[in-house]
Amino acid sequence: MHLLLIGGGGREHALAWKLAQSPRVTHISVAPGNGGTATAEKTKNVAIGADDVPALLDFAQQQAVDLTVVGPEAPLAAGIADQFQAAGLPIFGPTQIAAQLETSKAFSKRFMEEHAIPTGRAIIVTDFDEAARYMRQLDDVPVIKASGLAGGKGVLLPETMGGAAVVVQQMLLEDRFGAAGKTVLIEERLTGPEVSVLAFADGERFALMPTAQDHKRLMKKDRGPNTGGMGAFAPSPRATPELLDQIARQVIGPTLAGMKAAGASFMGVLYAGMMLTPQGPKVLEFNCRFGDPEAQTILPLLESDLLEVLIACVEGRLNEVVPVWRNGAAATVVMAARGYPGEYEVGQTITGIDAAQAAGALVFQAGTKQVEDRLVSAGGRVLNITATGDAMEAALRTAYRGVRAIHFNGAHYRTDIGKK
Repeated sequence: MHLLLIGGGGREHALAWKLAQSPRVTHISVAPGNGGTATAEKTKNVAIGADDVPALLDFAQQQAVDLTVVGPEAPLAAGIADQFQAAGLPIFGPTQIAAQLETSKAFSKRFMEEHAIPTGRAIIVTDFDEAARYMRQLDDVPVIKASGLAGGKGVLLPETMGGAAVVVQQMLLEDRFGAAGKTVLIEERLTGPEVSVLAFADGERFALMPTAQDHKRLMKKDRGPNTGGMGAFAPSPRATPELLDQIARQVIGPTLAGMKAAGASFMGVLYAGMMLTPQGPKVLEFNCRFGDPEAQTILPLLESDLLEVLIACVEGRLNEVVPVWRNGAAATVVMAARGYPGEYEVGQTITGIDAAQAAGALVFQAGTKQVEDRLVSAGGRVLNITATGDAMEAALRTAYRGVRAIHFNGAHYRTDIGKK
């Protein structure tokens, strides 16, 4: 089978690595890919942007692609699944309407309220005066969320009510967040540990993956600005069988049932970011695809053929395929460029990947590219160093052994992934 994998980050390198293990896969085209997918087994990069839906569709038709797998959210928001399905091309990922669970926080919040899915209280506003009147009634400082996609920067946690008002002003009056901030959620600030619950979904049925916990803050001890994720580990020790059963019954199941009843069946990966509050687990947000770096952490634990699972979802027969997961744990450490998540350096030569792999680590490349005979940095999050082990401590030891083997100027990573 010829697969088309859309995206160019560490998540896509991990997906390509796992999909290439299937005996049914002959080659994988990755659009646009990165330095890692350029040299991965059975894999070749294609110079098409992840959001260039017409060019991707034309490529899939011309090359007789058997299955397309969507990594990032932007092409899903643009309706790539709808266009491929209309052309009779199998694609793994939700339709544009179903993807609104991620692409519109206003849609998602209304959906959860309608279907009694536990989540924080919120008001949805488009008018600054209305927002200001509402916030004057609040006792506690809220979370401010841009409704649309904002590159992971649309959720802000101001420390004061005045700070919250400034953020809302920037969104609604100053256009600092563009179209994503034209609609704003002023949301109750929940407290408690977070876990990420991901599930394969075929529109009706679902299969949970091992839960993950990621580290959003740039520096150790959860200091510094929020990032796209500086590392993750799985499974979460907080995710007891009882908790997972509760989340399946109260969140995942009702979400799929509600979307199907609305005529927008959800097929793909449903990702529920959960806060374990004193009142029980509540949804912080939904994503409509694999997380990053959660995918790099979870996929090495999958013993089943990933391709067979994805095809079962596409064909609506997930009941016939039960994903099998290995015992043990996995951990991922992100190596980022100097300056990330702000303006960051690029073009730094990367060495030591072979040594890291020899030490037992998996190296999933994210912000990299090949320049002649050199691998250089080309993004904020540059590399993802992943390892598995019989226990979390063993996985972390191997991952950090891999990190220490790699060098590029300005490399930054947290030294406390999985320590909490």
